[in-house]
Amino acid sequence: MSQSPFEMRFDPQTIKHLGLRMYSTLAPALAEIISNSYDADATNVIVTLIEKNGDPKEIKVEDDGIGLSYDEICSKFLVIGRNRRNEEGDMPSDKYKRFPIGKKGLGKLALFGLAKTITVLTRQAGKLNEFVLDWDDLMAAKGSYRPRAVNIDIDTVDSDGTVITMTGLKRKTPFDFTGLSDSLSRIFIFDENFNLLIQSPSGDRISIDNKRKYNLITKEFEWALDSTLLVPTKSEYYGKIVGQLLTSEKPITPSSGLRGVTLFSRGKLVNAPEFFSNSTSSHFYQYLTGWISVDFIDLLDEDVISTNRQSIDWEHPEMEKLRNFLSGVVSQINADWRKKRKEKKSSDLKEKTGIDAETWVNTLPDDVKENTKQIIETLGGEDALEKYTPVIKALHEIIPEYPLLHWRHLHKDVQSASKQYYIDKNYYTALLEATKKYVNETKRKSDVFDKAEKDLMGHVFSIQNKILDVVDNYKQQDGTEFTNNTKQNIQEGQQYLSQGLIVGGRHPVSHEEIEELKTSDLFSEKDCLDLLSLLSHLFKRLDNSTKKR
Repeated sequence: MSQSPFEMRFDPQTIKHLGLRMYSTLAPALAEIISNSYDADATNVIVTLIEKNGDPKEIKVEDDGIGLSYDEICSKFLVIGRNRRNEEGDMPSDKYKRFPIGKKGLGKLALFGLAKTITVLTRQAGKLNEFVLDWDDLMAAKGSYRPRAVNIDIDTVDSDGTVITMTGLKRKTPFDFTGLSDSLSRIFIFDENFNLLIQSPSGDRISIDNKRKYNLITKEFEWALDSTLLVPTKSEYYGKIVGQLLTSEKPITPSSGLRGVTLFSRGKLVNAPEFFSNSTSSHFYQYLTGWISVDFIDLLDEDVISTNRQSIDWEHPEMEKLRNFLSGVVSQINADWRKKRKEKKSSDLKEKTGIDAETWVNTLPDDVKENTKQIIETLGGEDALEKYTPVIKALHEIIPEYPLLHWRHLHKDVQSASKQYYIDKNYYTALLEATKKYVNETKRKSDVFDKAEKDLMGHVFSIQNKILDVVDNYKQQDGTEFTNNTKQNIQEGQQYLSQGLIVGGRHPVSHEEIEELKTSDLFSEKDCLDLLSLLSHLFKRLDNSTKKR
């Protein structure tokens, strides 16, 4: 054949600017070829990386899509800058009903960002066509370029599909098989009908899916954009955007390329990860990643997606409005993240130490609470909980719940009668209820129900009556009795302290305005706490008393 029937018309500088410079790295360039496979209704795409003695030699991309006919090669593939949507309409594909990703007709130039020689073999409806694009010949051409034809409309029994082989690679370092797989996973949102395989020079294969996007981080929390809390039903974006945002347990390194939220349209990246906010000083932004699909932007009359699909034109009025909305979504997630993280930190602390930190701190006096909270938050911070668990336990021992009263050492009946009022910090009512409990228990154990409270204590515990003997059950270490003087002192002490509690504690609190007692300091909250400690002592004696008659 004297002259190739294939022809490409171009300005060579276009190839340099849009191919060599825009797609000089492996993942974005391959993504353009993979996008063409997706638009061709391919189910499977295999990218094979070939090396010889550790040097990159060849990249092959093979798909089982609908392929290209001879006419389509000439009128579509070899036309630079052809807008397929304008010519063919923005219609879904026949097989999988996919709306096309390609729009500008420039993706094919990505091939020259990777290699000097491109061989395209494509099959459609029993016909095979094959041609070769050469970088040096392309740059030497004037006005148009005729790729070398290898096969034209050759009969074939092989199924439809396309194989693109790149040789004369510009890359000099060995392929990063795993890194490439990770990068490609972040460029696409994969559906169940689109399978992408990467084959390493050693023959290993990685199947790329959506899960791989975030396999380098340990997920802590996640949010779905189908929540009406994030996208209310009244929002103009309700039903138009979907996505998944998540935070990691540890800060995401900037070099990972995962910090921020990625926007996709029609399954492919259109805006590199960011936060849609000018203020990103909060440490929350070190943990946030995820994706949002905004397919509707492909339907706008004006093209708002950059040629290399790394950014959106945020100055466009519709995009400025979208950015403000997404900024609000991120702000909501920021607030919810702080709440969830606080709850998780408390849960982790309780699991490690057995201490309910929030309940504990809320029982502390105001002048102690803030300092204790700050210590707990510092010691229970990032990667510190395991190390400082013994310190937090020791702090809890030093400053227990309700430290002014040493709550944990109070008698169980004092606790049961006063606990709810402690939570409310209503110490006066706590004293009244605990005293009432003591009076009722004294009546019950003594079977004396016809005496006023002060008289009851004098009658039941007096030396003369000694209905309840509070020292009878105690012996010295050698088994001998305590002296009568000691017994009498303790017995009388129970009587007088009980009567003093009634007269000097219960009666004033019952008969006076509590606010007046508190503000005058005649009978303070501290007095209530002191008497509750006394009640704990009296309950102990009552529990160990013996009824004599």
